Parts: sequence; structure tokens; C-alpha cells
Amino acid sequence: MMTLLAKPMLLIPLMAVLATAGCETVKGAGRDLQDVGGAVTSTAAQVESDL
Repeated sequence: MMTLLAKPMLLIPLMAVLATAGCETVKGAGRDLQDVGGAVTSTAAQVESDL
């Protein structure tokens, strides 16, 4: 019986799917951080103008 690692025809597509999913996750996290940064910037500007 062959293991999964011994079957490159199954391993290569599996690695490609995992890499793609990882990129999408990092991309989404980057967008979330960008939104948080925008909120912090606008709040800081509002506080500064209130002083």
C-alpha cells in the first residue's frame, strides 16, 4: 500500500490548493488590518481636532 507522499499526482494538487487557500487568508487579514488602521487614523484625527 502506497502512502500519500509516495503519490506525487495527489500530493502536488493538494499542495496547490493549500497554498492558494493560505494566500487568500493572508490577503483577507491584510484587508482587515488596513480597515482597522483607517479607523484608528480617523479616530485620532477626530480626537486631535476636539483638543
